[in-house]
Amino acid sequence: MKLTKLKKIPTTPTDPRGWIAVKKVTNGRGLVAVRSFRANQLISEIEGRVVTAEEVWSYWKADPRLGANCIRYDADNFLNPEGHIGAFANHSCNPNTGLVKRGRRLIIKAIAPIAKGDELTHDYSTFIGADDVWTMRCNCGEKQCRGTVRNIKKLPKATLARYRKFGIVPDFILKAR
Repeated sequence: MKLTKLKKIPTTPTDPRGWIAVKKVTNGRGLVAVRSFRANQLISEIEGRVVTAEEVWSYWKADPRLGANCIRYDADNFLNPEGHIGAFANHSCNPNTGLVKRGRRLIIKAIAPIAKGDELTHDYSTFIGADDVWTMRCNCGEKQCRGTVRNIKKLPKATLARYRKFGIVPDFILKAR
């Protein structure tokens, strides 16, 4: 999806006055807060098409960027956010948001106060089960950058405990072997 101008996306009904925008950030394009958010606030739903693991593998062959953008949705499926804001959700080893699964919805949740103009980032490792071999060289620039994004079992124990406290690691990720 080519972006030709700033695109504002209204948040979910859980926060009807809030907004996020797709803008140029350090690592390409990302989600940026157009207003401030408090910790634990639900910000926006990530929409897309639910696809099988086989479909994700086919994306890797045709266009690796499509495969890399897919988010684990449950034990057997992924969410392909192509054409939606989720395609612009960037990783950080020190994120200010996390993703929570509520029924059939993936929602961006603030895990720290977020100021207007801040990029919204989450830790990709929170949706990569131990059964997944995908890795990515990290470019987040944080002091505590891990260098490589890996599956949930490779997270430092203190980081995993912190993320679990925030409720941003789904049970199906923790159960994956």
